[in-house]
Formats: sequence, structure tokens, C-alpha cells
Amino acid sequence: MISILGLIFSLILIMYLAYKGYSTIVTAPIIALLTVILTTGFDGHLMANYTEVYMSGFANFIKNYFPLFMTGAIFAKLMEEVGYAKSIAYFITKKLGKDKCVLAVVLSGALLTYGGVSLFVVAFILYPIATTLFREANIPKRLIPGTIALGAFTFTMTAVPGSPEIQNVIPMKYFGTDTFSAPVIGIFASILMFELGMIWLTKRVNSAKANNEGYGNHNDDIVEDDYTDIPSLFSSVFPIIIIFITNLFFSKVYYQNVDGSYLSEFNTTLENVSGTWSVIIAIVFADLFIILTNFKKLTNLKSVLDTGVSNSFRPLLNSSAIVGYGSVIKSLSVFGLIQSFIFGISSNPIISEALSVNLICGMTASASGGLGISLDALASTYLQMANEMGISPEILHRIASLSSGGLDTLPHNGAVITTLAICGLTHKEAYKDIFVTSVIIPIFTTMVVVILTSIRFAI
Repeated sequence: MISILGLIFSLILIMYLAYKGYSTIVTAPIIALLTVILTTGFDGHLMANYTEVYMSGFANFIKNYFPLFMTGAIFAKLMEEVGYAKSIAYFITKKLGKDKCVLAVVLSGALLTYGGVSLFVVAFILYPIATTLFREANIPKRLIPGTIALGAFTFTMTAVPGSPEIQNVIPMKYFGTDTFSAPVIGIFASILMFELGMIWLTKRVNSAKANNEGYGNHNDDIVEDDYTDIPSLFSSVFPIIIIFITNLFFSKVYYQNVDGSYLSEFNTTLENVSGTWSVIIAIVFADLFIILTNFKKLTNLKSVLDTGVSNSFRPLLNSSAIVGYGSVIKSLSVFGLIQSFIFGISSNPIISEALSVNLICGMTASASGGLGISLDALASTYLQMANEMGISPEILHRIASLSSGGLDTLPHNGAVITTLAICGLTHKEAYKDIFVTSVIIPIFTTMVVVILTSIRFAI
């Protein structure tokens, strides 16, 4: 009982400090060691837990995912630098018009994140456009964060087949799958999240109009962008098309016809790495395409590449710190009780996986970090259970990815705090709509998918 209370206290503490803005890079190892003390006492193994357990989990996450974070951050910076990201957002919003500004912002965010642009970058890109549109349409500014969240934090992050977002990449290593896993489930979940999110936001807009609320009295400190000399929509979208086609080719064609037996020398298999390799190659191709076709425009290419690499460090280290914290938690005997509790709820791996991933992502306030912790600890067990029931690893992949996008965006989540800061709004003013669009609706969607999938395999 004391061990469980100690674990609960450490989880509350790491959430509280993250909410207050303290970096998990600093707090995660400290709280991890504090958890060891609270659950096992001063056994003299603190430094061993730090260097051998915490840092092993930290380093393994970097080893597995640094290329994805780096190439993706460079892609995001290149898209921003040459004006492609702005062009996509501008054309969608102008095509739909101010009467459909909520839909325009959602679709812009969805296309950008599906193309591999970091959701942090998407928030920066969309905020000035959303502010202008919402002001013109006389829609409350407080609805902007929830609108950005629906487009960037939900279906393109976890559900749409082929998405290069890290939440759709992590499960590949554990299940030998690719980013296009369980496409029917992914498309269904995407449509459901999108439709429910739009219903909610439309209802909120109509309610505000009925109350004559208006945009609100805000001193928006933004600079109006100049859209007179932006790239065409086709040229802007083409790098995203390159990522999709290249990823599809390597994951579904090329690596299906390659002899990967040599990988036994590296203690892995082609199934475990081909999905990740496909995404890395696809993003690198897109990066090279942008550079080669915009070489004259990229007069400061060295600076752009340096900034892209630098932009990858903070989110990578934050996620690695959370995974390191999870590695310490996983090594404690109390974690066995948690596993038993989760498995005790259901012997169905689909249900158990959805619960475990969602709970741990909520505990860590990180979709990628929580997903890594969950699958590190439980993926092999779920895979064995699924094989016995005839459930495809692709389904486990999609359920894991979907489940990572629920409780992760609680108030202390880094993306939530950043988006609110960009918009100049408080949790009290705007978090309600973020909570509905990126927590309630994704969890409901995952529940529907889990129920339908479980019924299918129960028949």
C-alpha cells in the first residue's frame, strides 16, 4: 500500500511540476529517484537506478527515434522557411472563407501535421491566420486553441494511415508493422474524431453568436503576414505527397522483397526496423526535394538546418526523460501490481492495451513518452495474447496509437501549455474546448473502435 501511495505521489508531483512549467528533463530523473526512495527505501541503489535504469531508457529512446525527430524537425523548418506551410494554411482558409473559419483552421492543421510538420510549428503558423479569421467572423478568440487542437492533436497524430507522426511510428518497432497498419480502423477513427470535433466546435460557435459574445477584447500582439508572394498550393503540398508515396513504396513494396537475414548480426529483424526506415527515408527525400527546388531561396541553408536540428532536441529530450522515468517505474515491484490490475480488467489484449496506454500517457502527459513506456513493458505480452486469439499485430498497432492520443493532453501537457501561450489565453479561458476535442472525443473514439473490434473477434 505504501509503495502504491509513493507511486501516486510521484505521478502527481511530475504532473504538477510540468503544469507549472518545469522542464521534465530536470524533474523526471529527480522524481524517478524519489519514487525509488518512497517505494523501496534507502537501499543504496540510487545511483545504479539513475545510471543503469533511468539513463538506459533515456538513451534507448534517443537511439530508436532521434533520426525521426531530427529529419522531421528539419522538414518542418524547411516548410516554414520557403513558405510552403504558410501557403497551405492560407489557401485552405481563403478557399473556404471566413464563414467556415473553424473548418479552415482544422483542415490546415490536419494537412500540415499529416505532412510531418511538428504540432508546435503548426500552432505558430495557424495562430495569426486563425486570429484574423475569427476576428472577421466575430467568433470568440477562446475557441482558437480547441480548433487548433482538433486539427493537430487528434486524428492526424494517431489514426490516419501513413501519418509520419511519432505516435504512429513508435508501435512499428514492437509489432513489426508500418504506418499504414489497420487502414480501415484508422480511417473510421479519423472520420469519427473529425466529425464529432466539428459538431462540438460548431455548437460552441453558434452558442457564442446567440449570446452576442463576439471575438472579445484582446490586444493581439501579432504581425499581419504578407501573402502576396507565396508559393502555389501544388508546390507546397508536393513534399507531403513525396512523404506519403515514398513511405508507402518502401514499407509496402521494397522492404517486402528484401532479404533481411543479415540483421541477425544486429540482434533485430527486418520487420522490427523496416517501418521506421521507410518513414526516415521518406522524410529525407522530402527534405532534399525542398532544398534542391528552393536552393536560391535558401540563402541561409546552414542556419535553417541548424535551427531544424536544434528544434528537434527539446521534444526529443522531453520524451526521452519521460521514458527514462517510466523505465525506473517499470523496474519497481509495485509496477507488477499495476500490470496485474490492468490484465485483471480483461484478458482481451485490445481492451487491456487501450487502457494501459491511455493511463500511462495520462500519467506522463506525453503521448510519445507514455506510448514508449507502455509498449516497452507490455507489448510482447499483448502480441502473445493476440496471436493466441488470431488478432493481427496491425490492430494492436492502431489501438496503441489511438490510445496514446487521449489522456496525454491533460492540462499539464507541453503542447497544451505551448498552444495556450502562443494564443495568449489561460487554461480557464480556453482549455475546455481543448479537453473536449483532444481528450474526450479521442477517448470515445478509441472506446468505439475497441468495442467493435472486440465484438468482431468474439464472434
